[in-house]
Amino acid sequence: MVLLDGSLIRTRRRTGTANRKNYSGKHKHHGLLVIALTDDKGRLLWVSAARPGRTSEITACRHDRLTVRLRAAGLGAIADLGFVGLDDSGPDTDPAVITGYKAARNRPLTRGQKLSNKVLAAVRAPVEHGFAHLKNWCVLGKVRTDPKWATALVRALRVLTNREVSR
Repeated sequence: MVLLDGSLIRTRRRTGTANRKNYSGKHKHHGLLVIALTDDKGRLLWVSAARPGRTSEITACRHDRLTVRLRAAGLGAIADLGFVGLDDSGPDTDPAVITGYKAARNRPLTRGQKLSNKVLAAVRAPVEHGFAHLKNWCVLGKVRTDPKWATALVRALRVLTNREVSR
């Protein structure tokens, strides 16, 4: 089992038209989206390529074909409600991504669904800690360049973060 989440790493604003794709309307800030897999201790196991801030988490996972890779490795992932619909497997197969339940305007959650969401949120806490440790590096806030260079930086910082946390 691994934990799946995505986070916007806030960056400085770039000038020109290349700047627009890095603006996240959800967060109302410029940044780069990173998807990560962690273990149950919060250690970052895998970090995706940095994508422009306007990219949604589920779209980034589909471009990386994450569900196919998880099934090939024999792993299952626990994710938040932003990933509902990512795993489009049939009812006969085991799910690769487990998410909670979303309420609709005309269909509130049942008591069992609320309890399930609460349990999943408690299990997902280490992935939030993993991102918090990664975002502590001050150099990430000063990035103003191409996402390709930022990908190399984030992956290098993943190694350093795991080393610092495991001390």
